[in-house]
Amino acid sequence: MADASAESLQLAQREAVRFTAELIALDTTNRGGGDACERPAAEFVAAQLSEAGLSPVLLESAPGRANVVARMTGADPAAPGLLSHGHLDVVPADPADWSVPPFGGEIRDGSVWGRGAIDMKNAVAVTLAVARHWARTGQRPQRDVVLAFTADEEDTAEFGARFLAEQHAELFEGCTEAVGESGGFTFHAAQGLHIYPIASGERGTAWLKLTAHGRAGHGSKPAPANAVARLAAAITRISEYQWPVRLIPTVSAAIAAIRLATAGQPDADSGPAGDDALAGLGSAAVLVKGTIRNSAAPTMLRAGYKINVIPAEAVGYVDGRVLPGYEDEFVAVIDELTGPDVDWDFYHRERPLEAPLDAPVVAAMRTAIALVDPGAVCVPYCMSGGTDAKQFSRLGMNCYGFTPLVLPAGYDYYANFHGTDEHVPVAALEAAVTATDHFLRAA
Repeated sequence: MADASAESLQLAQREAVRFTAELIALDTTNRGGGDACERPAAEFVAAQLSEAGLSPVLLESAPGRANVVARMTGADPAAPGLLSHGHLDVVPADPADWSVPPFGGEIRDGSVWGRGAIDMKNAVAVTLAVARHWARTGQRPQRDVVLAFTADEEDTAEFGARFLAEQHAELFEGCTEAVGESGGFTFHAAQGLHIYPIASGERGTAWLKLTAHGRAGHGSKPAPANAVARLAAAITRISEYQWPVRLIPTVSAAIAAIRLATAGQPDADSGPAGDDALAGLGSAAVLVKGTIRNSAAPTMLRAGYKINVIPAEAVGYVDGRVLPGYEDEFVAVIDELTGPDVDWDFYHRERPLEAPLDAPVVAAMRTAIALVDPGAVCVPYCMSGGTDAKQFSRLGMNCYGFTPLVLPAGYDYYANFHGTDEHVPVAALEAAVTATDHFLRAA
């Protein structure tokens, strides 16, 4: 039986590689504003789950915007359920910028190449492979595991996780925790030290629309009440503002864990930290640097229609991100920075998250990492951006990020998110199957 299980796990590793390539070849580009079609990937996922003996439900929120949900029954019917979720859409990719076809799903040089290789068709493929492995071997998790594969994560989640949480909450009945993307990847710090961040927090989304009003007129007769100038001044104030350091429990714990792990192992590549909070972290400071404060980055401007006409209105957009517990401070600062001549409102808003660090599910993640990378150090992690976890948290779940990948030194994990020539090592996918199999059975 042990030999059969080992053979099945090896088959699952090969399937994860193949499924990643096949999913990449299904172009599920999300251009925003409703312009996407995830149904081909959803149908692929549903087919693999059906072959694993599950009963997947395919739900369209709009034509082509498809989601898949399936439940695996656990050994302990009294135990609370666990949600494992991943998204099927990807951000756009311009083939002119790539050295390989972004939707080719090529397997070469020890990696699978294409859009979604890291974000996050790899994790979807791994989950499918594990489910099929359990079907072959008769294994099952300790508690119910609900699998959700969503549309629209790369935009507002309106057609994906939000749709599921608002209109099909019954599919997640009994789930008290959710595990999604990011976290569990190798960060190479000091010589021989492998750090694995486990996500237990996310900054909130605060996308802003700024509107400046003024007096329209001829460009040859400048007036003080110029909407473009008022908007530009507000945007400049926002861009130049230095947000104060605010350490939430997850980030404080991360800093302490990194310092402990790197003590006595100076990182030759480390330079001045720039913030006292980051002192002594070396290159591992990148794991927390984006989450020690709120942020607001101007991203778009729209004003005018002719060079010699002063418009009556100018509009700008700002990508704001907010730490848990500091939403009120964010609003007060934006009020002050925009001033009396510029109105603002939330264009899109999602809650920040922070889950307990001492939960058994986190211990199961640590054990899974130790299985595939003995001696690794796991540290807490807060994501600077957001995921579908924000939607599922509305159903009362504590949300975490864990998509394990054992990555080689020199591999830039962050650069592969939404970057050109996105790829994932085959060996990382194979280790991910082992870690995910152990985690989902033990969590």
